[in-house]
Amino acid sequence: MKTKIITQRLILSPITEDDYSFMFVLVNTKGWLEFIGDRKVHSSEDSIKYIQKIQKTKDLTYWVVRIKDSNASIGIISFLKRSYLENFDIGFAFLPEFYGYGYAYEAAKEVLAVVSKQPEHAKVLATTIPENTNSIKLLTKLGFHLEKEIEIQNEKLHVYGN
Repeated sequence: MKTKIITQRLILSPITEDDYSFMFVLVNTKGWLEFIGDRKVHSSEDSIKYIQKIQKTKDLTYWVVRIKDSNASIGIISFLKRSYLENFDIGFAFLPEFYGYGYAYEAAKEVLAVVSKQPEHAKVLATTIPENTNSIKLLTKLGFHLEKEIEIQNEKLHVYGN
């Protein structure tokens, strides 16, 4: 799954260590900390180690989403197999200044189109905490629906399926 994906306005490329400064900013945004969690990335070195961990993890892909015209990094789309889910899970996070432009929808829709060509990914899941209304709106727009609520490490998660 570590392929480049191009949409009308965006380029999605697998994450590399060169993305460390962007990831440092992203994982420390209010939205990431509130809805995804503190990844303890507090320096450039931490950011590089975080990316290396992502790259070494089997069944995990992070695409960095960039605007075609400017090459500005604006977000990520993740695709991974979580131990507590039956199917792969899609996730997304964007810098707050790029909310509301349809970039997350455009990027996630294209990732879903690419991965769904493989029979084992005909069904994709997504998880979010119930309070993350922006993610829930995007998942609904992408055709996902709430399947169940689970509890992982004393946190309630809603599981959506497509």
